[in-house]
Amino acid sequence: MDLNALADFNLVATHGGFGRASRASRRSKATLSRRVTELEEQLGVRLIERSSKGLELTEAGQLLLSRTEGPMSEVVEAFAAASEGTGQVRGLLRVASPLLFSQLAMGRLCAEFHRLHPAVTLEVVAEDRLVDLVNERFDVAIRPNPRMDSALVGRCFAKDRLLVVAPPSVPCPAIQPSFQSSFQSSAPEVPIAAVVSAVSAGDTWTLDNGLVLAPQAVLRLSSILMVRDAVLAGAGVAMLPESAVAHSLARGELLSWGAVAGRDVALWVLHTSRRLASPKVKAFVDFMAARFPDGRLVLGD
Repeated sequence: MDLNALADFNLVATHGGFGRASRASRRSKATLSRRVTELEEQLGVRLIERSSKGLELTEAGQLLLSRTEGPMSEVVEAFAAASEGTGQVRGLLRVASPLLFSQLAMGRLCAEFHRLHPAVTLEVVAEDRLVDLVNERFDVAIRPNPRMDSALVGRCFAKDRLLVVAPPSVPCPAIQPSFQSSFQSSAPEVPIAAVVSAVSAGDTWTLDNGLVLAPQAVLRLSSILMVRDAVLAGAGVAMLPESAVAHSLARGELLSWGAVAGRDVALWVLHTSRRLASPKVKAFVDFMAARFPDGRLVLGD
């Protein structure tokens, strides 16, 4: 198979037409069309339906694109790196990152990474949904507690935990002596006025010190940072990531009642499991791991 023809097919398919692919690559439409036709003849199937309304991939074309788009881009990067003599860290690096982590940390992290690798242009998309790295053309994704997925590999770079925190003006309920030495599931529930981001009837917060809290929502806020600010203003108690309140705890603005049992959060930086990882992806993964050497996620707030 002619790899040049396959590369041209990917170029046309990803740009959605011969005209746009021609302008992006500065190559003639006639050349691109000829290469795609040659590839169709080699495979014996139609890959692209051409019409006055534009270009549409056939089922075979969609399958070929989904299987080759990522590897072909890596082959192009590998040839570019080899021609330069080194695996230079350069190019556009697209990162998908959770909203809270992005708001608290990614601005500073991106600035640090750019100082180390000025030839890389970082593009960070902050949202909590699970993006498709291949189809949405992301190089890496940062995810909390990701499910095991054979299509993705990466590294756990930091761990966080959920704390129940309150302003100093709100007294922490006393833990009954019979529950201080060991956790027991029958510990009595203590109702508290709580600021929550999401809670349903019957939810409880079981702490690692044996305290079991029954939150009674006084405020329901959609943002973790809004919850934190409301607690700082004295609205009630909340369950929040330690990373979001570490500095407030250190300054004595908030007090921790304990960590929520069994709710630790591991943050991973992930990329596709293809054998050839580009230099920019490897550099970013290494950077994130080095940035949190003790594995503890403490951020500014």
